[in-house]
Amino acid sequence: MPRITSRDNPRLKEAARLIGSSRDRRKSGRCVLEGAHVIAAYRARHGAPETLIVAESSLADPAIRTLRAGMSDSRVLVVAESAWSELAQVPAAVGALAIVPTPRSEFTRAANFCLLLEDLQDPGNVGSILRTAAAAGVAQVFMSKQCVFAWSPKVLRAGQGAHFHLEIYEDVALADWARAYHGRVVAAVAAGGESLFTTDLDAPIAVAVGNEGSGLSAELREAATSQVTIPMPGGFESLNAAAAAAVCLSECVRQRSVKHP
Repeated sequence: MPRITSRDNPRLKEAARLIGSSRDRRKSGRCVLEGAHVIAAYRARHGAPETLIVAESSLADPAIRTLRAGMSDSRVLVVAESAWSELAQVPAAVGALAIVPTPRSEFTRAANFCLLLEDLQDPGNVGSILRTAAAAGVAQVFMSKQCVFAWSPKVLRAGQGAHFHLEIYEDVALADWARAYHGRVVAAVAAGGESLFTTDLDAPIAVAVGNEGSGLSAELREAATSQVTIPMPGGFESLNAAAAAAVCLSECVRQRSVKHP
């Protein structure tokens, strides 16, 4: 296995560029996974990563050894502590990185449980929402062109492997998609909608969640079958986008468990 001691190593510098630049990630069609848990989730779905980068101090970690199993030595880079700091955006506790082709889902038909994300800008919110979606059994996530890049390090970090349990489609014209959907599209709005808890959320259904500040666009609200609001008896104005998505998706799961035990 190559051992890297210099920050000027070309393969290490390439990883640093991919971590730091959304443009480079999009242009190369590759992304960087951080930590053994996320890399293992990728490997279970897509196979061994293109390159595995391991901090020298983490070589003895059982989870890291499992990731290395079956990979040729030429695809595993061991990085000395003196060079690991080149990856400035990586949390200190992360002992492994992987460079992988950005997974792309080939769309054939809309699923019976979908999530629409319109113009969300906070990577932590998007990663948390994807994690909730995977836990709730959402099959497909459709993201508008103005959403944060789903495969950025911060979104991947917050998603904790959820990406690899979902079909994710980016740069989607959501209003057009909603009008063509074979089921019901439920738009989550801060106020003025039907109560989430009295609305029929049985499948097939797509739940739409909008921008952290401005919510859903008028076009997508109009394209939706119905608009729903989360009752908030405490009188607070609205919820964080990730929290709102979690409540909506949880209610979908609850209703299904009652109707289809």
